[in-house]
Amino acid sequence: MPTSNRDPYQLVQAARQATDLPCRAEPDLFFAERPQDIERAKSLCAACPLRELCLQTALELEEPWGVWGGELVERGRVIARKRPRGRPRKNETAA
Repeated sequence: MPTSNRDPYQLVQAARQATDLPCRAEPDLFFAERPQDIERAKSLCAACPLRELCLQTALELEEPWGVWGGELVERGRVIARKRPRGRPRKNETAA
């Protein structure tokens, strides 16, 4: 787990001052189940001025899940993609 000497509430303070953050406009999107929604949330983080601070804080706090700082976090770790629920299909279908 990363450690730092900064104020642990720095992200909260910065987010309160910034009112045009994408995660404030559509907060549910950053905790979505569908892969398309997760990818959209990650892309919205690209231009966020708090991106690095957000990701670092999520990893330090071991956030259980969600998109933080443009990355998908699960159980306090960055993961590439979310596994779909249920059993995998036996036969691939054409999309």
